[in-house]
Amino acid sequence: MFIGSFKYSIDAKNRISIPAKLRKFVDPKANDSFVMTRGTGKCIDVYPMNLWEDLVQEKLNSLNNFEPKEAMFLRMFMQQAAEDKLDTQARLSIPKTLIEYAEIDKEVLILGAIKRIEIWNPNVYEEYIKTSDLTFEEIAKQVMGT
Repeated sequence: MFIGSFKYSIDAKNRISIPAKLRKFVDPKANDSFVMTRGTGKCIDVYPMNLWEDLVQEKLNSLNNFEPKEAMFLRMFMQQAAEDKLDTQARLSIPKTLIEYAEIDKEVLILGAIKRIEIWNPNVYEEYIKTSDLTFEEIAKQVMGT
């Protein structure tokens, strides 16, 4: 389970280190391989390979390619998906298209999001949080309340 937030830098070769506190939750079945794709909210979603395979089996394979919204979602979700393996310094190479999509420059905010890792431009994330019309308490009540 991925939790916490971390500020890191992205290097000139578009590599981002995955924090040790998140790496400890990566199942050995993932074999240090990850899939990255566009997330919602202008971020990059990063899935360990075993959790990506679960997502494909449990959700993506059940979508109907003949239903226009489902087909469009699959295209948009998969078109920028890319696989990479952690290098010896625990870094992933992020494709330029995803860097541009998430508006990442030099600094990144890495968030644990239970089954995935999110990579944000810290300024974009801050703006994303500020744009909510609801407080955290109101959102919590609607999402978690009875």
